[in-house]
Amino acid sequence: MIRTRRTAATILLISTLAGTEPRAESPAGPGLGRPATPAEIAAVDRDVMPDGRGLPPGSGTVAQGRAVYARDCLRCHGENGLGDSGDQLAGAKMGLAGEWPEKTIGNFWPYAPTLFDFIRRSMPMETPGSLTDDEVYAVTAWLLHLNGIVAADAVMNAEALAKIRMPNRDGFIDEYRRWEVEGRR
Repeated sequence: MIRTRRTAATILLISTLAGTEPRAESPAGPGLGRPATPAEIAAVDRDVMPDGRGLPPGSGTVAQGRAVYARDCLRCHGENGLGDSGDQLAGAKMGLAGEWPEKTIGNFWPYAPTLFDFIRRSMPMETPGSLTDDEVYAVTAWLLHLNGIVAADAVMNAEALAKIRMPNRDGFIDEYRRWEVEGRR
């Protein structure tokens, strides 16, 4: 949109010098790619809420998660989630209020279902979204186990994940939590 006569005159002068007519509209874009298909949109249009709504069918065990972690996560997040080129996920020696706070799943993450959602959408970094729902449940179980939140024989699925109360659940004041407290959900 042209805001002043001076701007309009400048655009007209530049386009005249360039030998082109001024355009009435901007181009639609750089002409790269193609529109996503309905199937492609449906594959990523999956929301998981903090209370577990939206979690898919499936399940995974801590032992299965250990294998998925070794195959897809270890190279970035290190042995037992202690960190490497990727963030530290477990093993914090100092809490968030300590002199050298360490944010890990166990002392920072407020909701277990959203951990599942984050892993499913963005991991592994080089191939995000490539894990099956069962693999995501399994690696979530492994990471929760590494953080002392679930037992070694735990099986994660939508029901079990939604029941987990994370240690830092009350460490955030967010809209979802406020709605939960006010009964607006």
